[in-house]
Parts: sequence; structure tokens; C-alpha cells
Amino acid sequence: MNVTPQSMHFADRLPLQSGASLRDYSLKYETYGTLNADHSNAVLICHALNASHHVAGVYEDQAKSEGWWDNMIGPGKPLDTDQFFVIGVNNLGSCFGSTGPMHVNPDTGRIYGADFPVVTVEDWVNAQARLLDALGIETLAAVMGGSLGGMQALSWTLQYPNRVRHAVVVASAPNLTAENIAFNEVARRAITTDPDFHEGHFYAHGTVPKRGLRIARMIGHITYLSDDVMNEKFGRQLIAATKDGTQRDYFYSTLEAEFQIESYLRYQGDKFAEYFDANTYLLITRALDYFDPARTYGGDLSHALARATCKFLLVSFTTDWRFAPKRSREIVKALLDNRRDVSYAEIDAPHGHDAFLLDDARYTGVVRSYFDSVAQEVSA
Repeated sequence: MNVTPQSMHFADRLPLQSGASLRDYSLKYETYGTLNADHSNAVLICHALNASHHVAGVYEDQAKSEGWWDNMIGPGKPLDTDQFFVIGVNNLGSCFGSTGPMHVNPDTGRIYGADFPVVTVEDWVNAQARLLDALGIETLAAVMGGSLGGMQALSWTLQYPNRVRHAVVVASAPNLTAENIAFNEVARRAITTDPDFHEGHFYAHGTVPKRGLRIARMIGHITYLSDDVMNEKFGRQLIAATKDGTQRDYFYSTLEAEFQIESYLRYQGDKFAEYFDANTYLLITRALDYFDPARTYGGDLSHALARATCKFLLVSFTTDWRFAPKRSREIVKALLDNRRDVSYAEIDAPHGHDAFLLDDARYTGVVRSYFDSVAQEVSA
């Protein structure tokens, strides 16, 4: 499935929860499949921290360019683009095409940098709604996302309850625990204390805080994997050879990577630092921290979710300790308290938080079955 990214410009100001606003901004997006005559088969995909609008398919001029959820979305796949019109949108503040810190602030004529306003999950949903308006889509057959994307899907059901018929929330939570916020803060401090950060205006200095980005990614990557996966994949295996090729059990160095897990994390950090924007990382992790729909209801999630009217599918994974199954069950309980139509699957998978991106027959089977039923509604 070949795809082409598109961009839509919005001149009007978008009010943000912080009290600030954005004008003359653009959203990068992709679509897959065909919108039917009554525009009733649209499915919106919301992305997580380091993903983008490129959800599925490949670019014609790039051989290895599969979208980040290509195993889930496409012709004949669990979310079948022969039946649905699927939309992937890059969020504001990201570094993959939508307006973000790397772009010029129309009010000053200078690159935003650290001056890009703080954005929230709710702000992203409002921006997505404007895009759907421009595409002529009044009601979504479904909104779907994993992790931070799942938070956006949940927020859609609260901000625009009359525009969503189904919500698929995967490996997500109603808010972050203190431990999760702590991980995000350590990662942010790694970036902001990098000498090349320059208080977020590193573009003007011709630098990139790569050291901080590397560490932030290493911290994050540890939390995405389960202990079982790390032990199975790396265990205590040593790299075993020095740079000159000689075999040694230990290098007895505090600087060199000696264990394979160390080498793997350094590789992931190096790769991430080459393509991700530091200010974007700060913005998106802060949006994660802020999300808490129950906050204005005294912490009562059942009260908060009373606004939702659509049907739900929630999926969690047993070894996901960052967004543990009990967090999904909190959402399920709150919805059941409101007598909403809820399906829930807890998948016994070994892959940790990353399981929502990987192939698992039980997981993809659940999603396929659910969207088959949605397709029947659409065609009825």
C-alpha cells in the first residue's frame, strides 16, 4: 500500500488549555482507504510519543518505510482499509511535519524553540477535530490509539461524545502514576541539563542536545520492555570482544559498554538523537503528565467518563508495567459504572509496553473481530 503524506494549513487561532494560542499552523496527515458516500467509515488513529502521521503503508520512493502500525492497518488487516477510511495525524508540537518548535513563530518571525506553547492531549484532540471538519467528516466510526494515543482516543469520547461511535484504547491509562511522571522528569532533565540545550534555543546556536536525547531515549526504552524480554534477548551476555578483536570476559572499564544490553541501549539512544527534536520530547512528555480527565471531578473517574456515549474496546498486556492492566481496568470499571458498552481484553504477552505495536495473534484477533462488527454497523 503506497501512501503520500499531506498537509493542511489553518489560519485561525487555536486556543490552548494553557491560555495561549497558535495561529497559521499546519497539520501533517495521511489517509488510507476510501471515504464512503455518507462519510460514515472514517477511523482516526492517534499516535504515541515518538510516532507520527505515518501509520501504515510505505512511501513509493522509500523501500523500508513501513508505517509504525503497518501490521495493524491496511488491506485485509485487522483494521481493514478495504472497509474503512483511516486517518493518521501528526500532533502539534511534534517534529514530523506538523507545526512545532522547529518552525517559525508567525508572531515573531523567529523559530519557536522553547517558546512553543505547552500543548495537552485536549489541545491535540481539538486540532484533530478541525482537520476532520475540513475533510468533511462529522462523525467517526472509531477513534483508536495505543499508549499516549489511547489517552487521545479516550479524550475524544469526552470532548466530542457525539462525534465518536467507537473508541479503541490500547495499553493506556486514565492518567500517569507518580512513577511514570518521575521517569518523564528524569528524561527531561537529561535533555535540559545538556550543555547544548541552550534553554531550548539550541537551533539558534547551531547545536543539538544529542547527549540528553540519548539518555532520555535509553530511560524510555527500558520502560517499554518487560524484564522477561530483556532477560531472554540479552540476559547477562557480554559483548565479548574488544575493539582490537581480542576475546575477554570483562573489559574492566567504567566507560565502555561491556554487556549486550548496554550496547543495545546506546544504539537506540544514538539512533533516536539523530531524528527526534529535544523540545518536542519535552512537550509530549509533559502532555502525558497533564492528562487526567478525572482531575476536575475530584478524582472521580466514573463521574468524568459519564460524558462518553460511544462503545469501547480496551486492550492491555500482562507484562506492561508502565501502563499496567489495572489502569485499563480502572477505565473499564468507570465505564461500566455508567452502563456503557465495553469490551475488554487482557493479553498474556511477554513484550511489555511495546506489545501494542507487535504481532500477537490473540491481540490482532480481538481488534479484527471488533472492527468486523464496526464494519457491519457502517454497512447496515
